Amino acid sequence: MSIELNHTIVHVPDRDAGAREVASLLGLEEPTRYGPFAVVELANGVTLDFMTDDGEIAVQHYAFLVGEEEFTAIHGRIVERGQTFWADPFRQSPYEINTNDGGRGLYWEGPGGHNLEIITVPYGGA
Repeated sequence: MSIELNHTIVHVPDRDAGAREVASLLGLEEPTRYGPFAVVELANGVTLDFMTDDGEIAVQHYAFLVGEEEFTAIHGRIVERGQTFWADPFRQSPYEINTNDGGRGLYWEGPGGHNLEIITVPYGGA
């Protein structure tokens, strides 16, 4: 059997709100519930399992590989919602899109302060 990522737990202040925000922004199906988690399923079967955490949340980075059409749609939803986005992970280029590796990419702050990213080309090129 090959080794694949199956799921990861995303700690946020409110699991349901966080999962709905990410699913909506990415244009994915409504989250489902599994035990204490609100589950967002990605196209490759990997799930983001959102869990309410009342403590201090360690900020993580989640990058999503998307197609050109999806990128345009997600970028449009970010702009429509008035969210700040950056071309870089250090947040030094606000309201810009990067063209690293011949694709497009951007970063924004997601629920729980997590750094979310969309890219159209994997790092290192196609």
